[in-house]
This record gives sequence, C-alpha cells and structure tokens, in this order.
Amino acid sequence: MTNPMQFPDGFVFGGATAAYQVEGETRTHGKGKVPWDDFLAAQGRFSPDPASDFYNKYPVDIDLCQRFGINGIRVSIAWSRIFPSGTGEVNPEGVAFYHELFATCNKAGVIPYVTLDHFDTPEAFYQDGGEGFLTRTTIDAFVEYAKFCFAEFTEVKHWFTFNEIPATAEGSFIVGNWPHGEKYRLDKAFQLMHNMMVAHAKAVVAFHEGGFEGEIGIVQNLEPKYPLDPNNAADCEAARMADVINNRWVLDATFRGHYAADTMELRPSWPISPAASSTSATRTSPR
Repeated sequence: MTNPMQFPDGFVFGGATAAYQVEGETRTHGKGKVPWDDFLAAQGRFSPDPASDFYNKYPVDIDLCQRFGINGIRVSIAWSRIFPSGTGEVNPEGVAFYHELFATCNKAGVIPYVTLDHFDTPEAFYQDGGEGFLTRTTIDAFVEYAKFCFAEFTEVKHWFTFNEIPATAEGSFIVGNWPHGEKYRLDKAFQLMHNMMVAHAKAVVAFHEGGFEGEIGIVQNLEPKYPLDPNNAADCEAARMADVINNRWVLDATFRGHYAADTMELRPSWPISPAASSTSATRTSPR
C-alpha cells in the first residue's frame, strides 16, 4: 500500500472569522457604533448579538481549533472597539480583549492572522457629511489606526489591511444593499475601491517603515466572469466590464501600484480623484 498524500511541513490548516460576524457585544465594553448596528435594527430580521459570542467564549473556540488540528485562524480587530469614535480616545478594554485573544491563540499554537477592517468601518466616518472611505480623512484615520495596532499588538506577525474591497464596493454602490448604500453608482464604487487601496498602500508603507516584525497583505475576493453567450458581443463586453469591477481594478492596484491602460479603457469614463499622494499600492513580502 502506498503512503497517503502528506501536506508539506509548515502547511497552515486555517479557520476564518470576522469581528462583527462572531464577537457579539456590539454595543458594550466601550465599543463604538458601526453602520450595521442601526441598519440591522431597522430591518428587524436578525441581530448581531450574540452571534457566536466569541467575545466571551473565544477560549472554547481556540480549544476546538487545537483539538481538530486548526493551526491558524483569521480574526479581525473591530476598529470601533479600539477607537469608539474612529479616532481620538482609545478604549483600553478593547485593547485588553485583543491582547488576551492573541495570547490564547499563540499559546494554543493557533496562529492569528489579523484583519484591520472587515466590513466594519466605524459609523463616525459617515456622520457630518462623511461617506466612509469616499472621504479622504478616513484614509488618514485608517493609517493612524493601523499604526497603533502594529505598535500595540506586536505579538501579531500576520496582518491584513482590508477584507474584500470589491465586495464592499458592490454592496455599497452597485447592488446598494449595505448600510448607506446607493444603487448603480459605479462612479462611487470605483472611487471607493481606489481610496481603500490607497489606505492599504499607506498602511503597508507604515508597517515596513516602522520596522515591525512579520508580514502584511490584503484579502481580495476574485470572481471569474464569463459571457452568457460567448458569441454575443454585448455579453462579452459585459463580462469584460464585470472583470474590471471585481478583479482587475484591485489587482492592478495591488500588484502594479497603478492601473493598466486596458483596465482604464474598460472602466466607465468618470474621473477618479487621486484621493491622496501617489503612494504605490504594491504587494510587499515578509521581513
């Protein structure tokens, strides 16, 4: 009998969570509001509390990971649990919670892979005329939040800036079924993705300039696009446009640091504001 196929040494068997999807305690322990709070309450369909009560029961979950051979887990920091108003005063209870979570993970051999913003940008950035990452000051606030986390949580060695920027753009400004959403605003969808990639790039630069140990990247959701009828020119053009929206726009920013000419040709003709300085959004490798 031949030996069964073996996974290579160092292979990470991972699990994945996100703060708003699992933690519960969304309005307690000093946490600030996020857009989903009022949005879900108004719908009345379901509540984010207690979710899986990860805030209180994470030791059980990490123990289960250890027992079943999960040696890596994606978690996210709730920005508004650290900075309830997005900027300014720090919530020490939130900081202590994540230190305890990461210590529990590391002690159990379940390495934390930490996302800084997983669909839960603080509500404060939508007040007083703000539009989240469409507003330039949110970019700067994210970078300061990221720098705080890099310096505070040095036990973390694997960072992601954002989770699934195209999904954020689609929910917010194409389908429009997310908080503060608008339908069919492709101009805002492209600008949002651009601004978030600028924020990503600036955070990556800050990570490396700060000399922090570990690696940093981003999680993109890529979706292959096919024409309904490959012999129909309109269908083919629609598939190419959808590929730009869901894939090429963020891939160009991630790996090139600029948008290729053919990507720009397929983008709708609305102008894109620079949003910030021309910091390259290139992927960076571990130190």
